[in-house]
Amino acid sequence: MTIDVLDLITEKGGNPEIARESQRKRGESVELVDEVVGMYQAWVKSKFTLERDLRGPAANRSRVSLVEFDLNQLNKQSNALQKEIGAKKKAKEDASELLTQKGELDTQIATAKKTVAEAEAAMRVKCSGIGNIVGANVPVSQTEDDNAVVRTWHPDGPNGQVEQKKDILPHHEVMLRLDMIDMDRGQKIAGHRGYFLVNDGVDLNQALINYGLDFLRKREYRKIQPPFFMRRDAMAKTAQLSQFDEELYKVTGDEDDKYLIATSEQPISAYHSEEWFESPEKQLPIKYAGYSTCFRKEAGSHGKDTWGIFRVHQFEKVEQFCITEPEKSWEVFEQMVANSEEFYQSLGLPYRLVAIVSGALNLAAAQKYDLEAWFPFQGAYKELVSTSNCTDYQARRLEVRCGLKKPGEARKVYVHMLNGTMTATERSLCCIVENWQTPEGLTIPPPLRPYMQGRDFLPWVKELPKGLQKKKQ
Repeated sequence: MTIDVLDLITEKGGNPEIARESQRKRGESVELVDEVVGMYQAWVKSKFTLERDLRGPAANRSRVSLVEFDLNQLNKQSNALQKEIGAKKKAKEDASELLTQKGELDTQIATAKKTVAEAEAAMRVKCSGIGNIVGANVPVSQTEDDNAVVRTWHPDGPNGQVEQKKDILPHHEVMLRLDMIDMDRGQKIAGHRGYFLVNDGVDLNQALINYGLDFLRKREYRKIQPPFFMRRDAMAKTAQLSQFDEELYKVTGDEDDKYLIATSEQPISAYHSEEWFESPEKQLPIKYAGYSTCFRKEAGSHGKDTWGIFRVHQFEKVEQFCITEPEKSWEVFEQMVANSEEFYQSLGLPYRLVAIVSGALNLAAAQKYDLEAWFPFQGAYKELVSTSNCTDYQARRLEVRCGLKKPGEARKVYVHMLNGTMTATERSLCCIVENWQTPEGLTIPPPLRPYMQGRDFLPWVKELPKGLQKKKQ
């Protein structure tokens, strides 16, 4: 993932101040932009101090020390020597000295090419640390306390109000009483945050998966289930370097090392790598409904977010992933957000839509909206959905091209990529059971009933484990 280096180069029509200002908004290094500009300039010059012994009667050469040659000059000298060698051979003269010179020069050229390639690679690695250009409508702040509420929704209408309820159960206790989860045995087998879904927990989770996929299919999304692991080189093109240590699980096998996916966005974004949509007006947009199990280390979380299966290392997720023409990505972004809102409205869950501040955006996102649903026992909104427009940031590293070059265009054009959670099902189930519980059990939301053998209610089947105390705020 990376921005276009040429956007930083004034001589190429770029404006480095745009990237500097974007970095300021993110709270990231502004100096990084200048470092990349300097590395680009050094790479373009491609000059190396070489000590050579240039000799040969044909050119009346003498010894020259510490002379700067760029790669183009070296290639020109090699070509000139080749012509002299050809002329010598044609005249049936001894060309051994020239052949020795050319051999030495070719070795220097090979060394120079390697140095140039290494300089370019280092520059591009450095450039990958610069975040996508922050969108014009993103709230600028370094604290998520300043996330802007875009709108709210309540099943009781515009005047409906959320309220904290202390006379109900938290989501994990609802699930325990319905015999939907087994946390104790899960942790015994899998360790911290391990769990088993059992009985109606399996059914409800599958119901939510199938409803999410069908919901998107009706909106012309193509269902796709990706591999659950990726090769390192493929993952590196779509994941931030920090994710490798903080988020991703490494899998060692018989071949090269692989990484378990943290979201289906990762393999789906690479699905069209090194492809070219030459007729984007006919081929795009492409809309995928991705479904996968996801694996995340989830380091550092604590408190109420660790209750039950709200924040776990393994979970299922249905994902929106769209590929668009550059000029249409913001329109598609709004459509994806609208899909998420309609989905959670259909489940009757109060929520608010928030615009995430610049300092909390990941490097790839130009803008991100979160949908936070209401958890009545906790009296708090919790994130269920994140929708991001990554513009061409991912596509450039993955080399997913868009359209044929137009007259006057000097640069490649890349597609825009957008991603958004439809439902991380275990987390969504937490919100559903906390909102739809009754004193006798759980009312199943109407959209899920066709996937639950037509059942509309699940009664309590057991008491809470002995000694379990309801957690207090």
